[in-house]
Amino acid sequence: MSAPERTGPSRVETATPTPQVVGRLSSLDRFLTLWILLAMAAGLALGRLVPGVGEALSQVGVAGVSLPIAVGLLVMMFPPLAKVRYDRLGTVTGDRRLLITSLAVNWLAGPAVMFALAWAFLPDLPEYRTGLIIVGLARCIAMVIIWNDLACGDREAAAVLVALNSLFQVVMFGVLGWFYLSVLPGWLGLEQAALDVSFVDITVSVVVFLGIPLLAGYLTRRLGERARGREWYETRLLPKLGPWGLYGLLFTIVMLFALQGEAITSRPWDVARIAVPLLLYFVLMWAGTLALGRALGMGYPRSVTLAFTAAGNNFELAIAVAIASFGATSGQALAGVVGPLIEVPVLIALVYVALAARRWFPGENDMAQGVR
Repeated sequence: MSAPERTGPSRVETATPTPQVVGRLSSLDRFLTLWILLAMAAGLALGRLVPGVGEALSQVGVAGVSLPIAVGLLVMMFPPLAKVRYDRLGTVTGDRRLLITSLAVNWLAGPAVMFALAWAFLPDLPEYRTGLIIVGLARCIAMVIIWNDLACGDREAAAVLVALNSLFQVVMFGVLGWFYLSVLPGWLGLEQAALDVSFVDITVSVVVFLGIPLLAGYLTRRLGERARGREWYETRLLPKLGPWGLYGLLFTIVMLFALQGEAITSRPWDVARIAVPLLLYFVLMWAGTLALGRALGMGYPRSVTLAFTAAGNNFELAIAVAIASFGATSGQALAGVVGPLIEVPVLIALVYVALAARRWFPGENDMAQGVR
């Protein structure tokens, strides 16, 4: 099965490519999973074999994130947001069922599931347990855009849900951190922890990593369509912009794993202990939310968008908060770093699972034939 086409004319009117289009996919698209795995391996090797590379990458930061990683994230998010039809956002914002379901899954179910898994699998490792709970509190505002696009989700819905979760992240991250690390463990007679998180830092993170690419995407579409028309924009400009999202993704993965390559490779057993609850978390959140969307009759595009926004996490924010609260060499920070180590391959695999599962959504069986 190949990744769905995102850059050619066929994506203008339909979310699913024909078999002929799939056969003409570029090497970047066709072997995307391989490139991601190679990028992870290259980053780990770079961080392990080149002395001081992690320290050098962390010297200059933007909103608590290493500058090279920040640049990669911005490049990664811009092309999918330039593809969004902003004139259709009203159909999403008017869908209260979708918005309420997303908020409930992200801010009620997600943190609770991660809290339960962290305590179930890491009762004897408080630092890693706290790090996982922090990851569960940080809802995704970056890579989910890429996963949703690859899975032929609803781009407009993804933009709205990411923006909505970002606003809630500013308001709720500190509150939920206090609840899940201090209040709830106290009620249950468990060990408590404290979280040093700045409202300003979270706001800056959201503004930088969502606000900038969102504004750039909106202005690119608005000015491009005004200057040359929608047909030119959709069929000529977007195909040229599309690959840059994946270039940004691969660059970000290399830089991210280079930054913490030594920490990951020097403690393989600890990484394995952290990986188990993370793997279960991503699969449970994604599969449960996709099934919920189908049960609510949302259709495939919005159901899969709902699933990826629920399963993904803002590892940039989680790592930054863990480092600020507990230190760069802490177990909490390592748990945050292991997050994308598990999330990236799992969610790219779930892209293919989503495309295969598309035939079980009413009215989608015929369209699913194109991505077999």
